[in-house]
Parts: sequence; structure tokens; C-alpha cells
Amino acid sequence: MTTESTRTAAPAGECPFGYGGQGAGNADAGAAPTADHHGYQPFQMKDPFPSYAALRAEEPVMFDERIGYWVVSRYDDIKAVFDDWETFSSENAQAPVRERGPQATQIMKDGGFTAYSGLSARVPPEHTRIRAIAQKAFTPRRYKALEPDIRANVVSRLEAVAARADRTGEMVKDLAYEIPTITILTLIGADVTKIDTYKRWSDSRAAMTWGDLSDEEQVPHAHNLVEYWQECQRLVAEAHANGGDNLTADLVRAQQEGGEISDHEIASLLYSMLFAGHETTTTLISNCFRVLLAHRDQWEALVEDPKKIPAAIDEVLRYSGSIVGWRRKALADAEVGGVQVKKGDGLLLLMGSANRDESRFEHGEDFDITRSNAREHLSFGFGIHYCLGNMLAKLQAKICLEEAVKLLPGLRLDDSAGAAGSDIEFRENLSFRVPVAVPVTWDA
Repeated sequence: MTTESTRTAAPAGECPFGYGGQGAGNADAGAAPTADHHGYQPFQMKDPFPSYAALRAEEPVMFDERIGYWVVSRYDDIKAVFDDWETFSSENAQAPVRERGPQATQIMKDGGFTAYSGLSARVPPEHTRIRAIAQKAFTPRRYKALEPDIRANVVSRLEAVAARADRTGEMVKDLAYEIPTITILTLIGADVTKIDTYKRWSDSRAAMTWGDLSDEEQVPHAHNLVEYWQECQRLVAEAHANGGDNLTADLVRAQQEGGEISDHEIASLLYSMLFAGHETTTTLISNCFRVLLAHRDQWEALVEDPKKIPAAIDEVLRYSGSIVGWRRKALADAEVGGVQVKKGDGLLLLMGSANRDESRFEHGEDFDITRSNAREHLSFGFGIHYCLGNMLAKLQAKICLEEAVKLLPGLRLDDSAGAAGSDIEFRENLSFRVPVAVPVTWDA
């Protein structure tokens, strides 16, 4: 297991949220920071919250020359930026933090890689047009149709865990890794036997977009992204040829019935959904167990009354969201938190900091499943780009917790996790706070 301070790239085939090259984003390669930045380290996710608190208190809008972004940390400022899409564009949300090197660029060009964001990096009117069509396909009816299979998959995995004589488990590997992936592959109409392949592609997307890889380290990930994009295009072609009862076929039918959406735009939606539809939900499920078991009295409250689970999930999202930072670009000179930013400047919005801002959440550093305003968290964004799949993510986390409190009520963090999970490691990248493993045990 590597620590967050180890600056090495993951080998090909492993989850490469780590970063390995010199430099990041718009900063000069290898440049030393010119200030302490209140302890903030852009790519380190082990425990960023003390530095977030320092930023809110001392420099809530801070320029970080290491990444070339204004770092915004207070709730009201971040919500206002999200809400003002005309001034603060999402067009850089999916841009690589570190520019692609010549080898990776050539591989992707030769492979016909032209994928673009499904929705998160698009702006109106294009965003409005595509989202309206996607919303008609991405419906609660589809979630409900998936729910029995999700529950059956969860029960099967938890029963296998509970049957172990040594009473040890690891909630990422044993549960959170596969459940959301099977769900999104089923929803889209992709091959559910290719979980590891889709995970490999998604890991490469995360590394290439939000990591800090050297030119050489980018090469295997570039090959993976070409394969990933070709698969998205194949799924669209298959839906045209054979139809089907899945989201891809729904989007193709909408196009055939006059909806203004191209095959490339449908494939780009799949490119986004096949990543966002499982990676962040894997992390949410993992964090539900990690955080609740670290606050054992609150886990026991759920065992006693499972009706408290939905509120607990929102508090996990507030306290330890899957995404702690997201990007925007200023399209005009503007003021953010009393600081002037220039047209063309990039902003990194620290939702992980906003979600603990005492001005919005009383005792924000405390985890409390009875918190009355936990749903005001910004972990799904805000405004026109609010996460389209939020209901499906929360549904899967809810099912996992409902079945776990029944089948494994005595679940607790293993001693190897450290006191209250303090030894659990997190992968390094700019935006996603992903636990490497959540080791557990349980009472006989």
C-alpha cells in the first residue's frame, strides 16, 4: 500500500489515481512552492481538512501557482460560482490538469479519440439541449427497474463476506468495487462481464484528467482511453442496429424521434456515465462504511433504526464526499470572495471545504447523522450542472447500508485501519478523495 506522500505512478493495470511526473496543471515543471499555502497540498487526500479550515479562515480565495488555479474554499463563494454559469464556465471541468505529452497525444489522434464531456464541461445552449434529452432517458423508472437486482447483488456479496470464518473483510473490494459498476453497465446496456476492463479504462481517465503523470506515464493510459472511446461508439452503433431496453437505446430512440442529439454526443454521454456512474458511487459506498464505522455510535443508531439511513448518507456526502474539488473558468473579470479574478483564470472550487464551513453547517467538522441541513452539501454540485445521477448513487448506498445493518450488525473497522480509520490511505489526485481500502471485522 502506498501512502499519499509517495509520488509514484501506479503500474499499468492498477488503479492509477496516483500521480508521478514533475509539475501540475499550469505550473512550471518542478517549481518549488513560493508559500506554505496554509498547509494545502492540491493532490494529497489523506487528510486535507485542516488545510481547508485554514484556507477558509485565512485566505478563502488563494492563488496556487503550483497548479495555476484560484483555490476557493468557502461555501457561499463556491455556491455563487456554481450558480453563475455565464461568468464561470464549466468548459475546463474535464480538461487535463497536466497537458498531454506528444506521445499520448499522437496515440489518441491515431486512435480516433474525439470524446468530449457528456454534460459537466458543456455550457448552454448545448448543455441545455443535451441535458433535456438525457433527463428523459435517465429516469426514476429505470432506477426502480434496477433496484431488485442491485439488492440481490448486495445481499449475495454481504452473505459471502459474513460466511468467512476469520471474520475479516474489505469493503471496497468485497462490495463497493463491483456493485455500482454492474449497475451502470446494466443501465447502459454494456457487457457486465467486463467489470475489470471498464474499471481499467475509468482509472486511466481519472489519471489522465485529474492526475499529474509524466509524458511517459501517460502512454498506457492513452491506449486505454482509445479503447474506451471506441467501446462507447460501438454501444451507440449497436443500439441503432438492435435497439434494446437500456439507456443507450433510449437516447438513440430519442434521436430517431426528432431529438436534437448526435451519435457523437450520445457516445460522449456514455463516456462520461461509464466513469461517473460508478467511480464516485464506489467511493460513496466505501465512505459510508469508513465514516460510519469510525463513529460507531452512529452505526449502531442505524442498526437500531434503518430509517435513519437516507439522512446518514447525506451526512456522509457532506462530511466526506467523493469529489472534494471541481473546476471553473472565468469568462470575464469578476470578483470572488472579495478577490479580483481575471478573464481566463481557472478556479478550483473546494466543495470538501465548503461542506464543513461553519457559516453554513454548525460544528461542521463533526459527523452527525441527525444534522438537519446535511442535504445542503455541495458534493453533487449546484445549479445547472447538478449531478444527473445523484438519485441512483444514493439508492445504491442506501441498499448497501440497509442490507449490511441486517447481515453484519456487529461490523467494525479492523485494527489495521487505525484509530477511527486514521491509517486508511487515499489516492492522490486533484478532485477525487478515494480510499484505497476499508478493512473491517465483526463480532462473532
